[in-house]
Amino acid sequence: MTIDSNYQRVESAIQSHLNAVTRNRDTLICVAVTKLQSLNDTEVLYQNGCRHFGENRVEGLLEKKSFFKQNDITWHFIGSLQTRKVKEVINKIDYFHSLDRESLAKEINKRAEKPVSCFVQVNVTGELSKHGISPNELDAFIKTIENYPMIHVVGLMTMAPIHAQETELRACFRTLKELQESIASQKLSYAPCHETSMGMSRDYPIAIEEGATFIRVGSALFER
Repeated sequence: MTIDSNYQRVESAIQSHLNAVTRNRDTLICVAVTKLQSLNDTEVLYQNGCRHFGENRVEGLLEKKSFFKQNDITWHFIGSLQTRKVKEVINKIDYFHSLDRESLAKEINKRAEKPVSCFVQVNVTGELSKHGISPNELDAFIKTIENYPMIHVVGLMTMAPIHAQETELRACFRTLKELQESIASQKLSYAPCHETSMGMSRDYPIAIEEGATFIRVGSALFER
């Protein structure tokens, strides 16, 4: 297997699962998760047409941002971000997928030079090993964001349990979709919340069928 063939296989699977629920390709963004991948391997994805790249480490994001000079790339930070590192990365990305606490929102608001498109991370299943706002606390958390004008909540993000079976995966993704629609229905100017970032290499087909608008795919693109 090569990166080229992996990319084509993932794209084919994306289209197939979108067709299954009567969705168009332009309703979904596939973020290529390039953490720990070489610059050369990442460039192969670019040559295949990928324009959305995601990193979960500040150092990795800065390295790739420095290497790729093209202005048609959209950069995503998808990992947990320490408050002290916000200033290093927040003005170098287009989307931040893991807003999970008010102290982080406050620091982003302080350091951002323009409004940042953020996903609020929701711990749908209550796993202790995962970051995120609990569903019961989500409404209250969203309301606090009104105090931080540099944050624009474009949607919600979640990570499903790593060993979950299909029934549990669908329940997890469906819950996030319902939460997103609930926030969107409030028509908050600072939190339009039209998007859902959910689904990774193992479970993105199910996430697509349950309404994901962003998926984060890494290992499926780089397996040899």
